[in-house]
Amino acid sequence: MFKRSRKKIILAIMGSLILLFAITLSVILLASYREIRQENMEMLKRHVELYYLENETGGPSDAPPDTQPDARPDRPGASAPEPPGKPPLDQKPDYQLSTFYSVAFGENDTVIAVDNGEKEVYSEEELIRIAKEILAGNNASGRSGSLSYIAERRPDYTLVAFMDNTVSESGLNTLFRNVLIIGGAAILVMFFISLYLSGRIIRPLEENDQRQKQFISDASHELKTPVAVISTNAEMLSREIGDNEWLANIQYENERMGGLIRQLLDLSRAENAEAQTEEVDFSRIAAGEALAFEMLAFEQGKTIQSDVEEGVQLTGNPTQLTQIVSVLLDNAIRHAAGREISLTLKHQGHAALLTVTNDGDAIPPDKLKHLFDRFYRVDEARTDDGHHYGLGLSIAKAITEKHGGSITVSCRDGKIRFTVSIPIRK
Repeated sequence: MFKRSRKKIILAIMGSLILLFAITLSVILLASYREIRQENMEMLKRHVELYYLENETGGPSDAPPDTQPDARPDRPGASAPEPPGKPPLDQKPDYQLSTFYSVAFGENDTVIAVDNGEKEVYSEEELIRIAKEILAGNNASGRSGSLSYIAERRPDYTLVAFMDNTVSESGLNTLFRNVLIIGGAAILVMFFISLYLSGRIIRPLEENDQRQKQFISDASHELKTPVAVISTNAEMLSREIGDNEWLANIQYENERMGGLIRQLLDLSRAENAEAQTEEVDFSRIAAGEALAFEMLAFEQGKTIQSDVEEGVQLTGNPTQLTQIVSVLLDNAIRHAAGREISLTLKHQGHAALLTVTNDGDAIPPDKLKHLFDRFYRVDEARTDDGHHYGLGLSIAKAITEKHGGSITVSCRDGKIRFTVSIPIRK
């Protein structure tokens, strides 16, 4: 039990860490990409503002010399105002080190000017082809591969300007690759370290739990003999002296002790022993137990309504599966506040779903989660409950988990419902 729980906990923690790592990395990279692309687009817009063809109407040649901006000779133009205290965008180092391209089209899509940059990474033919594709798509701005672009229609021509993002984004790509490799390796190392440390931490708990279970099993076996001897001697004594108040009390308490020992042994076998399994007709077991408990329910003024789907077959131990049904029916009869108890069994996907429902007083959530604990009672004042010691539901849970299933309890609208789900293995 502890080993399975340890593995589940470690896998859950590592899964959460990996997910957190992936989400954090994604958010950082997306925010960084967005910021860089936004800055690149601002620089490209500035480049478009500064771009003018020679003798273009509205260009710097039409303006007085003292009003012309300080721009590159081949791309003069009007400068946009910058916030006080900051240099113009076109004078910043990242703008001056960026690579821009442009294609200008005249009437009938004739190419009147092409600038493929100083390093000529893209040929004029490539830039013209990309620019025509952009104009055909009627997009004012966007990206084409590693190029950001802006298309602007002017009175005398149409301009398609590009900015190469290869250099500005290569650092992020390298960062992403390195973080992915180093971070993934770190998570793997952390996983194995956590696996080792958790083993060292949980091992004493596993050993202590195993010793407790072994003690319960050994003590129960050892107590069987003296309890049987006391029962025999008390029976022989009662034949000699007849009815006796003190002897009757000895016999009663001895029977209670015998019942407790039997339940402890059942719990020990359910948790530790590997029971023989076979193909079982669970429908027949459920229907049979419902019929067997009808008389007990009738004596207490209650009825059992059963709805058992035929042909629910699964692989398991018939004795233990019978015990699950009997524990839940016995629990419902003892604690039902109303007259009717419901038992249903049906297929649900690849599992057999057993449900036992009865009317009952609301159980607080803090007590509901402890119902399957050993020796737990919702009403702690009830110390004598017809030879019941708070082990029945613990036994049902142990058997269910031994069969690879799960058992849950819910309490709503005055109904207490126990649900057992056991996988059907073909």
